[in-house]
Amino acid sequence: MNETAAAKRIDALRQQIRRHDHLYYVENAPEIADEQYDGLLRELTDLETAFPQLRTPDSPTQRVGGQPLEGFAHVRHAVPMLSIDNTYSAAELRDFDARVKKALEDEPYQYVVDPKIDGVAVSLRYENGVFVLGATRGDGETGDDITQNLKTIRSIPLKLDETAWPRILEVRGEVFWPRRDFEAFNEQRLAAGEAPFANPRNATAGTLKQLDPRELAKRKLTFQAHGVGEIEPAPAGVRTHTELFALLRDWGIPTSPHARQCRTIDEVIAFVDEWDARRRTLEYDTDGLVVKIERFDQRKDLGTTSKAPKWCMAYKYAAEQAQTRLLSVDFQVGKLGTITPVANLDPVQLAGTTVKRATLHNFDRVRELDLHVGDLVTVQKAGEIIPQVMEVDLAQRPARAHPVRPPTKCPECSGEVMQDEGGVYLRCINPACPAQLVERLRFFCGRDQMDIEAAGGAVVEALTQGGLVRSFADVYRLPARRDELITLPVGVNARTGSPISLGEKRTDKLLAGIEASKQCPLARVLAALGIRHVGVTTAEFLADHFGTIDALMAADEAALQEVEGIGPEVAAALCEWFQSATGQKAIADLKSVGVNMTQPPSRRLLGGAGGNAGPFAGKTVVITGTLEKYSRSEAERLVKDHGGKATSSVSKKTDYLVAGASPGSKLDKARTLGVAVLTEQEFDRLLNA
Repeated sequence: MNETAAAKRIDALRQQIRRHDHLYYVENAPEIADEQYDGLLRELTDLETAFPQLRTPDSPTQRVGGQPLEGFAHVRHAVPMLSIDNTYSAAELRDFDARVKKALEDEPYQYVVDPKIDGVAVSLRYENGVFVLGATRGDGETGDDITQNLKTIRSIPLKLDETAWPRILEVRGEVFWPRRDFEAFNEQRLAAGEAPFANPRNATAGTLKQLDPRELAKRKLTFQAHGVGEIEPAPAGVRTHTELFALLRDWGIPTSPHARQCRTIDEVIAFVDEWDARRRTLEYDTDGLVVKIERFDQRKDLGTTSKAPKWCMAYKYAAEQAQTRLLSVDFQVGKLGTITPVANLDPVQLAGTTVKRATLHNFDRVRELDLHVGDLVTVQKAGEIIPQVMEVDLAQRPARAHPVRPPTKCPECSGEVMQDEGGVYLRCINPACPAQLVERLRFFCGRDQMDIEAAGGAVVEALTQGGLVRSFADVYRLPARRDELITLPVGVNARTGSPISLGEKRTDKLLAGIEASKQCPLARVLAALGIRHVGVTTAEFLADHFGTIDALMAADEAALQEVEGIGPEVAAALCEWFQSATGQKAIADLKSVGVNMTQPPSRRLLGGAGGNAGPFAGKTVVITGTLEKYSRSEAERLVKDHGGKATSSVSKKTDYLVAGASPGSKLDKARTLGVAVLTEQEFDRLLNA
């Protein structure tokens, strides 16, 4: 096939694929099977491989990038993504309607009502019909650039259909994980011996922040539009939300098939009542409806507050409650020894799921409820996700019900327990407690700590139960036990009931992750150790200040409090941990297996060591807007490495504001306060001075 013929066939294939995407995701009326669709995509891929000069960024083959991202740049929204005021009562909806009526001076108006998807809000920007930028909501003014990840979502068109779209079109909507696909993915995780995701909303948020778009592409997320941002020029003759969304559908953008026009607030409230039952049948979670004024000119007249539009209101259904019997109470032990009471319930249907367990938070809450085993309790889902016990029906208490008492010994190891001084938590203080070990190891291997790939919760639990790991250092002794790892049971096949082993491929992936983690900087190690009050930021401050673990362990409380962000409570916790036999053994063992215990030298520390102080030594710097050369996190790291402190807000203590494109209100505030403003080029010159 010559280039002319290939170009013709490529164009035809792209049109077919876009048409089938539209039928599947917008019209919900697919015409071909997945195998046929995949065949079209394979043919297009083969042709573009043979004729790479014909490949274009908006081709369906370009949804998934070839390499993981290094990080997410920050982008400023052309039109802020405001929040929405909400209510739980019909009376407040009527109050909202009264305000609208008064503001519009009795001019006729009507509403459009849409289900409120419990997903992750994003903004899609199209220029000349081509998808060029996708961003998270962020703080409403600035979000993260997740364009490459959003490209993997097949319901998001890379090129708009039809014609006559605006030169610039920003579409706002929700990314969500359809329930059936979420459940199928969880089954795969269980079959692989990995912990299932807790719920679609949180899993979607985590998925969108994956740095490897190839991983995101496997998860079958989808998108639905609910609003717009910048449109230039505005479509001629389009005056209402319904008219505009009909155009969005024509252009290939998925919109809600459930939106309804309501002429009066009475019709809105009738829809609210009707939808309470229907919402359970959707493929996504929803906790309410969004009520909006139809006409755009009236929305403009009504305006906005600093946080929310005055022309819309979210009606949220009250969290569903149900009554059931408390059968027993379990005590769970966390990585820091915290003992949490968990209610075991007579199974009950709640918000579309069967609830068997619910959190009781802590023993103060148990005492407030005067909770007895056998009680008839009211259970509610907090945010429609986490079940919790709300109240007890004392009139229905059985005669032989006995009160729930805090344990006098650790339920896992029978070790001593102690109440936090001035706090509400009961803790096991035995450092050898096996339950704490599992939780500490899960935390140690986590992404923000040692970031050991393939060391998921189920794998860690299997390692401890199998006796292969009894300490942090044992993780690094696993390469010598490769054969045992390969046959290690890490789960059970949900269909056959047979055990699932770790296997060669996952074993090698785990061992590679373990080896790579040895080179983590000291800050990561400190964050992974699970020392009370020491999170990622505190660990960075400590590691940058002391440089080595030996210097840190030798510091007394006074020396520790010289470090930024370290107060008396944190200093005391650090000294207690490093002076304990458990802490000293943990550090000695990690050293012995080759884990790095130093922090890469920070230029801000070199001034006292005979070198030159960094250009930002002792300075507080804020980064705003979009930089061409660096992501915001990279720029902030450079500030720290060159002696400065990077913060997120401008104040009188700010020394420099580095302003990229679309800097927003921070630039205005900096000028008002007289803060020195640097361009990206000036920032670069200082770094290289």
